[in-house]
Amino acid sequence: MSRGAARALPLLLALLGGCASPPPPPATPTPAPTVAPTPRPQHLHTATIADPTTFNPIIATDAASRAAVAGVFDALLRLDPRSGEMQPALAEAWQLDPDGTTLTLQLRRDARWHDGQPVTARDVVFTFDAIYDGHVPSPLKAPLTISGTRMTIQAVDAHTVRIRLPQPFAPLLSSLTVPIVPEHVLGPALRDGTFAQQWGTDVAPAALVGSGPYRLARYVPGRLIHLTRNDDYWMRDEQGAALPYLTEQTIRIVLDQASATAAFLAGETDIHTPSGEEVRTLLERQASGGFAVHEVGVDPGMLFVTFNRNPARYRRDADSGGGATDPRLGWFSDPNFLRALAHAVDKPSMIATALDGFGAPAVSFISPANQRFYNPHLTDFPYDLARARALLAEGGYLDRDGDGVLEDRAGHPVEFTLATNAGNPLRAQIARRLQRDWQDGLHMRVHLDAIEPDALISKLQATFDWDALLMGFTGSIEPHDAASLLRSSGPLHVWFPNQSRPATEWEAEIDRLLETGARSLDVESRRAAYWRIQEILHERLPIIQTVRPLRFSAATTALQNYAPSVWGVDRPERIRFGE
Repeated sequence: MSRGAARALPLLLALLGGCASPPPPPATPTPAPTVAPTPRPQHLHTATIADPTTFNPIIATDAASRAAVAGVFDALLRLDPRSGEMQPALAEAWQLDPDGTTLTLQLRRDARWHDGQPVTARDVVFTFDAIYDGHVPSPLKAPLTISGTRMTIQAVDAHTVRIRLPQPFAPLLSSLTVPIVPEHVLGPALRDGTFAQQWGTDVAPAALVGSGPYRLARYVPGRLIHLTRNDDYWMRDEQGAALPYLTEQTIRIVLDQASATAAFLAGETDIHTPSGEEVRTLLERQASGGFAVHEVGVDPGMLFVTFNRNPARYRRDADSGGGATDPRLGWFSDPNFLRALAHAVDKPSMIATALDGFGAPAVSFISPANQRFYNPHLTDFPYDLARARALLAEGGYLDRDGDGVLEDRAGHPVEFTLATNAGNPLRAQIARRLQRDWQDGLHMRVHLDAIEPDALISKLQATFDWDALLMGFTGSIEPHDAASLLRSSGPLHVWFPNQSRPATEWEAEIDRLLETGARSLDVESRRAAYWRIQEILHERLPIIQTVRPLRFSAATTALQNYAPSVWGVDRPERIRFGE
């Protein structure tokens, strides 16, 4: 019955002579039911310009691979980017004995692998066994090696791990941020020598078993990586709600930085790391674009040029016994040559053009963002082409035949290829600037080559088939984390990796200083060691520094609890979208 018919009923009964009571007062209208808004999906979209080369976190060396599995695997401890101190993760408590050589950790009892199995001390022991295994090319090995000796890892019981050291090791806690992998899944592969072949990018998502807050759901090469929340993850917020708040993450794989920027401005991604030349535009558009630009700080990493000093790259006629050596090995080890090129790095122009003013000259492998260990007393090589040409002449590099190209003392024209990774416009722009100065200003013949990331990694680690590289290295708050780059035997000692013994006395000195810096528990002693390492690199120039960007991060304003810093995002499990 309609509301109108109901109100007419008492009058109708009276007219018909009935005994109806007086009509009631008009009914109060019933408000229409409200419809609750549909909650916004907690699905984060980001972009990267490179495919991962592996999903195995123990052997990953490239940033794309590490980023792809960062949420899939947990570590014993994690860094608090605000304080620089270590926080609990899989290990909920730990105690170091008074002499600094024995650490005991208590594992969480509620941590589970994605297949439901408990995380135990056996998995921790297994992970370190894999890192130290001679058949596993792990970049994690060097930072975990103490005076040439591995740590001894013992499972006291299912949830207690004891680590014994040959001597005190200052970076011990920061070294425990390595991802832990499951023994029950990968144990057979480690025993039969195939561990390094496990979890390639063709792995079935369900077979990638981690204990982290996310699971790999799908990987489409060249298109995307899709992660879904691990609903059995141990972490909870103060109200007992499951963490992380984000239920899905999709990492879009795009061609280049310009494509990543276009996707962000179109609203297809939620977080974007702009290059220097994009910052000003984003700052101008943020008010109307529904996003905010956060200034993060000076980049903690480095962007540098290195020259190949690996004799295996240059020996010719070895099979015939000729013993001839390519002249490039001599150039790339010559102090005059290297200092000349250091004076021909136009950092002010790189900052003004490639970074649109948002950057600073780089002098050391340690960033000024790391105030505890950065050496502020180094004097940079000023951009001075006249000085560079004089140094080359002192080294015997002259245009002997008048063709406009320098020749060395033996008459070989100075010609080489400068390579960098494809798809990175900042590096491409800096490489072009270097080529222009080194060719037009110094009269060398310099070719440029943009190499796909997987091919570049192969050249660095397998074939060593390169002349000069413009490349980056991720910075860390713990300088010992650069041991793979700095130590002569390190696999990432790019100019001459995996040395059986130091090729030079200065490399031997760096090896000794690394041991001092790692062994001393006194901050002042550690600082002195790392300051001296920075001085040696500045003098010997195995790596020539370029510039450091001032880092920014842009994020949609709907994103809450997003707090980026140069050392990472604070409590990423609490990032969420507002309703």
